[in-house]
Order: sequence, then structure tokens, then C-alpha cells
Amino acid sequence: MPSPKSSSAANARDPVSAAGTQEAPASFEAALTELERLVATMESGKLTLDEALAAHKRGLDLARHCQAALTQAREQVRILEEETLKVFPGTDANNG
Repeated sequence: MPSPKSSSAANARDPVSAAGTQEAPASFEAALTELERLVATMESGKLTLDEALAAHKRGLDLARHCQAALTQAREQVRILEEETLKVFPGTDANNG
């Protein structure tokens, strides 16, 4: 059985306690929220070196997840705009 930790120490470590076993976030918003919490925890200076490294790794994973979600959204917008901005037959594209 693990030794009990103080409440404040446990709260400071909570975002990174299982960094090696955490799953992908459910959404962009969930990833961004977790990333913001991780940054705040790391900036608090209360993490051990191992915890800080785990938090950094998790933060990189979350940042990659967010970047991929933004790239996908950007591509969807591009496709939608191409569909919307097509010149229809019989119209003059220069009279826009």
C-alpha cells in the first residue's frame, strides 16, 4: 500500500500522477484544459524532477493532440470555403 501524501502535495501532483498511463483526451477543449492545468502545476515549482519530466512529456502529447485537431479543423474550413466560393456556370468571376 502506498504511503499517504499530504493533500496539497497530492493536488500538485494530480495532473501528472499517471502520465505514463493517461489516454488521449476526449476533445480539443479537454486537451487544452489539461494542458493549462499542467503548465500551472509545473510553474508552481512543487513537482519533483521525475514529476516535472512526466508533466513535460504529457504536455508535449497534449500539445500535439491540439495541433492535430487545429490542423484538421483548418482543413475542414478550407474544404467548406472551396465549396462555398466556387464560381457557378454562367456567372462572371470578375464581377464579384
